[in-house]
Amino acid sequence: MRKLELHWQILIGMVLGILFGFLMTGFEWGKELVMDWVSPFGTIFIKLLKLIAIPLILASLIKGISDLKDISKFKNIGLRTIGIYIGTTTVAIILGLILVNALQPGDGISEETITKLTETYASDSGVTAKLEEANRQRNVGPLKFLEDMVPDNAVSALGNNRLMLQVIFFTIFMGISMLLIGEKRAKPLKDFFDSLNDVVLKMVDLIMLIAPYAVFALLANVVVSSSDPEILLALLKYAGVVVLGLLLMIVFYCILVSVLAKKNPFWFLKQLSPAQLLAFSTSSSAATLPVTMERVEEHIGVDKEVSSFVLPVGATINMDGTSLYQGVAAVFIAQALAFDLPLGAQLTIVLTALLASIGTAAVPGAGMVMLVIVLESVGFPADKYAVGLALIFAVDRPLDMLRTVINVTGDATVSTIVAKSVGKLGEPKVKNWDDHYDEVK
Repeated sequence: MRKLELHWQILIGMVLGILFGFLMTGFEWGKELVMDWVSPFGTIFIKLLKLIAIPLILASLIKGISDLKDISKFKNIGLRTIGIYIGTTTVAIILGLILVNALQPGDGISEETITKLTETYASDSGVTAKLEEANRQRNVGPLKFLEDMVPDNAVSALGNNRLMLQVIFFTIFMGISMLLIGEKRAKPLKDFFDSLNDVVLKMVDLIMLIAPYAVFALLANVVVSSSDPEILLALLKYAGVVVLGLLLMIVFYCILVSVLAKKNPFWFLKQLSPAQLLAFSTSSSAATLPVTMERVEEHIGVDKEVSSFVLPVGATINMDGTSLYQGVAAVFIAQALAFDLPLGAQLTIVLTALLASIGTAAVPGAGMVMLVIVLESVGFPADKYAVGLALIFAVDRPLDMLRTVINVTGDATVSTIVAKSVGKLGEPKVKNWDDHYDEVK
């Protein structure tokens, strides 16, 4: 019997997880059962993915750089990557602003709904934590993100998943230094990282064996901990505008893949689908990074020289889905609270959301921190921040799951385009977890 493909296994796990979650909400003890006995398996899965994220970046990026014969190629890859990332993020923000201005979702929110949302969420610990983090971030200097990219302790940076830009900086610095000491002297270290890269990729294959069960646990937990259905219904129009924008971004990526990479966009999405489904389940680009790298390299054919740089950088600075959400959420809040946002202020949103996306942690909920910074840039009253966040907090988690899918898809799209532009897009070479099992069993 033919084995079911991984993306179908994950999709079945997701559907069963959602159904099981809804079933458990019908029992008094259902939520506690899911939280105590089901949810931990999803948490373990995310921890395993995060466990190997930094070793994978370190090994694959050093391997990619040290394999280069011409160091100028790396400069070309870097410049093209940053340029395309800025371009796609700008398109995402402008698309979001066009949709929210055309569809006016904030005009349908009643005073009663605003009051109910404010009472429910304005003092919520999640909202207050986001406000505190935004206050901390907006008080830093304009070049703080550059300063933060350079670690003062490599071991400390390698031990913290939130410091991914520092890991990338150190790894690039090390890889270039290996090139400059000559192939003969660098060979022992290169052999070590080549071997480490193979081992970590095998760990990805092994972790993915439990992916269908893990997404079952993750989705069941999301359902049992979801908000009041009436509140969700009140925000349906706003959520619909965000979802429409995200779907249009998928169409935009498909056009880019077809025109610039000369690949069938449906084939591209099929190969990437396990990473997209995990992005939806985990709400974290960083946690999904090992799987994204594995799918892009082995199933799409992007050379490691490109993927090992483009994807880790993208997981940190390229947040197309989150940036689109910034534009929609900011204007929606202004519409609901009758705060005027002229064209000039909306252009400010484009620039601020673009800058705020650089260096923002690739973790669940980072988008709301960015949103506070965006609201401040257009002169939104500071005493209304909590009310503004309360308006969208109820649907933030499901929308966070969806926009993470777009973030990951954007990263994979850019890596494919860059690889094609530098002649590093080849034929897929799929590896399985049991390729060498016969040698050791």
